[in-house]
Amino acid sequence: MNSPLPSRLRYIRKLQGITQQELGIKLGMDQAGASARISQYETGKHAPDYATVKRISEALNTPVAYFYCEDDIIANIVIEVSSHNLTTKLEILNLIESYQN
Repeated sequence: MNSPLPSRLRYIRKLQGITQQELGIKLGMDQAGASARISQYETGKHAPDYATVKRISEALNTPVAYFYCEDDIIANIVIEVSSHNLTTKLEILNLIESYQN
């Protein structure tokens, strides 16, 4: 099975209007190779290690979990829930747990 990370990275980067080069530079990559490296991540040619994904998530203000969700709906839930404060997150969790009973 292919990793969901390449397509999720490409999608969220484009959604935020950031070029591959801009993202690479934000991550501290050399300007000359920044675009190529991000392109390799987005095509799946190379997979970033966890530390790099963590830096990508911070640069794009996106939870790390989003990049690894295999299910599109769960990925969207992760994005939506992450923007709320702790109290609201706990309320959402309680609501979800109430459906299990």
